Amino acid sequence: MSQLSLHTPVGDLTVSEDDGAIVSVDWGWSAWQNETPLLCAARRQLHHYFDGELEQFDLPLRPHGTPFRSRVWTLMSQIPYGHTMTYGEMADALGSAPRAIGGACGANPIPILIPCHRVLASNGGLGGYSGDGGAETKRVLLRLERAIAP
Repeated sequence: MSQLSLHTPVGDLTVSEDDGAIVSVDWGWSAWQNETPLLCAARRQLHHYFDGELEQFDLPLRPHGTPFRSRVWTLMSQIPYGHTMTYGEMADALGSAPRAIGGACGANPIPILIPCHRVLASNGGLGGYSGDGGAETKRVLLRLERAIAP
């Protein structure tokens, strides 16, 4: 597995590639750096995203998870930049329960690229966020996308 780290407004991120696809985005800096063409493209796209110049990522993704979680991550990936869905709306769309959607969001191995930050609580609150910085990181990402007021 190859990894490449970068500095971002939400902290250092490490992107991992395996067999030609992105398999994870983790908070922190990896001691193992490998500038593959795909990881360089991911770094470039993430920089453009954080600069407000990119609204849709164009990278091959292969998150590992259960079939249910894969369905949740696919639906999350369809939420457009600057928009949100609630856990309840996602649960209705998938014939599931909001708590199960929250569990899949928390298990998302490729945050930001698979935009779990775009999923909100039905009461209008942010809901949880398992990335470094928790709800504040989620708030930063949503403000960047102009999905919530500053």
